[in-house]
Amino acid sequence: MVKLRPDERERRKSQNSELQRLLMKCRSAFGACAAFSLAINLLMLASPIYMLQVYDRVLTTGHVETLVMITIIVAVALAAMCALDALRTAVTIRIGCWLNECLGPLYLDCCIRAKLQGESAGAQPLRDISHIQGFVGTQGLTAFFDSPWVPLFIGLIWMLHPILGMVAICAATVLFLLSIANEMATRKATRSANDGQLESFRLADALVRNAEVVRAMGMLPTMIGRWSALNTNVSDELKTAGDAGGAVIAATKFSRAFVQVAILGVGAWLVLRAELTSGAMIAASILLGRALAPVELVLSAWRNFMNARFAYDRLKKMINEFPPEPRRTRLPAPSGRLAVRDVTYLAPNNGQLILNKVTFTVDPGEAVAVIGPSGAGKSTLCRLLVGLDTPTVGEIRLDGSQLHHWDPAQLGREIGFLPQDVEVFSGSVRENIARMQDVEDEEVLEAAKIANAHAMIQLFSQGYDTRIGDGGVRLSGGQRQRIGFARAVFRHPRIIVLDEPNANLDQAGEIALTDALLSLKAGGASLIIVGHRRSTLAQADRVLVLKEGCVVMFGERDKVLQSLNEGPTRRVQEAAAPDLPNTSTKGSLAATMASTPADGSQ
Repeated sequence: MVKLRPDERERRKSQNSELQRLLMKCRSAFGACAAFSLAINLLMLASPIYMLQVYDRVLTTGHVETLVMITIIVAVALAAMCALDALRTAVTIRIGCWLNECLGPLYLDCCIRAKLQGESAGAQPLRDISHIQGFVGTQGLTAFFDSPWVPLFIGLIWMLHPILGMVAICAATVLFLLSIANEMATRKATRSANDGQLESFRLADALVRNAEVVRAMGMLPTMIGRWSALNTNVSDELKTAGDAGGAVIAATKFSRAFVQVAILGVGAWLVLRAELTSGAMIAASILLGRALAPVELVLSAWRNFMNARFAYDRLKKMINEFPPEPRRTRLPAPSGRLAVRDVTYLAPNNGQLILNKVTFTVDPGEAVAVIGPSGAGKSTLCRLLVGLDTPTVGEIRLDGSQLHHWDPAQLGREIGFLPQDVEVFSGSVRENIARMQDVEDEEVLEAAKIANAHAMIQLFSQGYDTRIGDGGVRLSGGQRQRIGFARAVFRHPRIIVLDEPNANLDQAGEIALTDALLSLKAGGASLIIVGHRRSTLAQADRVLVLKEGCVVMFGERDKVLQSLNEGPTRRVQEAAAPDLPNTSTKGSLAATMASTPADGSQ
């Protein structure tokens, strides 16, 4: 396993409580909810006190004035209680919304960085945040605020008569034990069902994302079968949890109803023995109902609580593994000089050596072509150069500063990247070229013209405002590549990395690419181009040859190509650049390239 740098370990140690820090900010709001709960529970005493006064004072004295007065007082108390309850609900809803607004961007960033490191969780963290928001904003959370006041009501019942207090204590104990039984009976099945649902969601997302391949090659029945098997397991676990939880809840409802009858029965017995008044009997029944209501509500909301707890555990684990990026000092705008020194990279998942002591430099206005067989590490090198991965050993410096010292947002504006698989976003052509920013039209047109894509875009039905669909489904591979190229050169970045930029281009696209590369070099950009075609190599000033992650050759274009074409090193050429023409039948590649100057002029 790759060891983290000391500064990375310290960063993770200092920021691994980001989730807890945001939750700690809610303490004052939760404190307000607790205060509201205290007031609400005190005001709930109005009903039993009213019953006590009506039965024991009004009915015995016959004073209507007393009845009217206490009725008005109780009405005001109940109105205040309902107002406070509504206010408490509004506070919990706003806590949930605030958590969603704060955690959403944080975890979306985590999802992106997890994807870059090959540990994609998809959008599940955002669904987890919704689970927590839903629990915080519902009555489930308020039940937990009301539960601490259960002893208050039981104590008041005890004050009316110790025997009634014993009944209340026994009832609360039984319900508490049932809640523990519910937790033990449903925890394992609920967690298994939760994990199974996540897996089925990921599989369904993959099926939809790869719909063309699945449909074209007849994989749909097999993949649906795999999803159905997962879904069946989830259903079985849910049924197991539901059956166990249902039995406990049924027992809880029986206990709750029977206890209500029992306290009235015991109270009536005490009244007959002249140890209790009828008003106290009714008041005890109301107090017991109020005391047990939060416990019953907690049991009914237990599944939502469990889901929220599992969601919190997943969010906590993810923020610990992928903490937020540290704030970086903004550096001066770079000129574009790139220095790669002894870079070694091991795959984070299996420790496989991908690159080994790679060293080279790129100067502003210079183009370096990277060639080599499949699996040589070319695409990994591109990812390292644009900051998507960090070297295990060695360093990459831009204008003398290590790449990870740059602020990511600032660095992103200075980098243009065209990967092998060009990803575009659902939106218009204009939005994709502008990197989904709100910019002036002139900047978008300039980038399209630099990439020589303006004429192609004008052929679209709505021009720059053409909607390209999810993932660019309405574009051909070549069109996506040219729009991606225009996005890469938007606002004149100083470092431009192109991974097989002509893989999907026709002859017209090749010519447009050649002209664009000449323009970018003239503008002082540093170009790193992966590719073996002549049109690509013709623009290169120097060539880097990779094989099995090692640098085989690096130097001026003509010298490297001449060396590759020499007989003793022909086997190196065949291994490093299998796509190059066979010089034995088509003439010397070096001679051909030598006749084409580095600026591409004929």
